[in-house]
Amino acid sequence: MRLGRDGIAGLIGLAVSLALLPFAFGLPKLPIVPIGPGFYPTLVLVFLAAVCAMLVLQDVLAQRRASSEQVEATGERAYGLVIAAFAVVGAYIILLPEIGFRLATVLFVAAFQLVLERPRTAWQWLTLAIIAVATSAVTYLVFDQYLSVLLPRGRWTGW
Repeated sequence: MRLGRDGIAGLIGLAVSLALLPFAFGLPKLPIVPIGPGFYPTLVLVFLAAVCAMLVLQDVLAQRRASSEQVEATGERAYGLVIAAFAVVGAYIILLPEIGFRLATVLFVAAFQLVLERPRTAWQWLTLAIIAVATSAVTYLVFDQYLSVLLPRGRWTGW
């Protein structure tokens, strides 16, 4: 099995995160505060390990697919995709203070999914909508309600 650059980068990231994880678990626990100093490093390292493992898996699958069929990609598509992604992020930054975190995030996630791949079936459109709303809702609940992080409220909407 031959890995590409993504697979090698994924393996390096996975190794680093797994090597640092015992140190994060070893950070002292505070009896007064429910979330100690090791919570966020552990969370980040577990997320990094999971994402790197997915990157390795994705690269292995891509290498298998590439060996069975030759696929040509044009540079024009890549440049257009990058420009569209920057436009969506820019619109999100502009809309965030105007319509608030919850609505802006739903629109951002939906628009970014559209930029990456336009849905063709009703099921794909429904999936896009569910992912956009769920991403905004879960992020809001975790940060605003659980961690008490103030998220931007919209000038136009008030929430």
